[in-house]
Amino acid sequence: MTATTTDIERAAGVLRAGGLVGLPTETVYGLGANAEDPAAVTRIFEVKGRPPSHPLIVHIAAADQLDDWVEEVPLAARVLADRFWPGPLTLVLRRGRRVPLEATGGLETVAVRVPDHPVALALLSAFGGGVTAPSANRFGSVSPTTASDVRLELGDGVDFVLDGGPCEVGVESTIVDVTGETPAILRPGGVTREDLEAVLGHPVAVPSTSGVRVPGQHPSHYAPRARVVLVEPESVVAEAELAQEEGHRVGVFLPPSLVGAEVKAHAVVTLPGSPAAYAQGLYGFLRELDQQGCDLIVASLPVEVGLGLAIANRLRRAAGPRPSA
Repeated sequence: MTATTTDIERAAGVLRAGGLVGLPTETVYGLGANAEDPAAVTRIFEVKGRPPSHPLIVHIAAADQLDDWVEEVPLAARVLADRFWPGPLTLVLRRGRRVPLEATGGLETVAVRVPDHPVALALLSAFGGGVTAPSANRFGSVSPTTASDVRLELGDGVDFVLDGGPCEVGVESTIVDVTGETPAILRPGGVTREDLEAVLGHPVAVPSTSGVRVPGQHPSHYAPRARVVLVEPESVVAEAELAQEEGHRVGVFLPPSLVGAEVKAHAVVTLPGSPAAYAQGLYGFLRELDQQGCDLIVASLPVEVGLGLAIANRLRRAAGPRPSA
């Protein structure tokens, strides 16, 4: 925890005045505003360039505050909150009256979580309310995992940035819809499907589509400037070298199974064998290859169990269709 008490009090004052604060969480850095201030919430969309139909997550200080922000709390939601909060789990519930429609993209549902970071929790306590906080980056681009990432991305668009050091989880929270008969994962993240199933005692679906809009569902999201191409692990080296021969400045995500392999490419990131370390470093790896001037990144998907499901989700979104020029 690098932010001081004075920093936290200053950030709380910025929120009360309708300003925007870059704040650390265990997942990624967020761009925070007073959740009950429609004008401040609207400014988040303007600064990020985010479509106003994309809902935001409301961050609160403790699970016992959940009833203040939602219409009702089903048993499954209570069980999950008690087990995983503070932590990288977001619950989608029926919107309470305190939450303006600007924060929900016009929906009657709201996404809520309690972050597991001492600076974020200290800010929420000092502020005394809820904070809407999507990732502190331009819409669709790579999420920030350090305070310097936030400043680089948003510049003067953010009024104050709290430095809480590098994020420990590195990918966004898992979003679970608990408005229906059975919970469903709308976005894989820092809490694994297996963890959820162990607590709930039954399988948890990961639908490919959902009627509930949530962050991170855009076809192209979490994307670096370089184009991302996904291939089978055994094809990474050959595809990278072919693209390099064709004139691309190629960046390579070298999977653990190929550690030590020689690759003719502009830049190579050797991926860690631990899924937790991979998730923590994912956005930093993408930014690193951007900074090295790569215009194409060749990667493969990890095995989609545990945190591998969240990593694969982010890579697929990063490789998604780009807007036409």
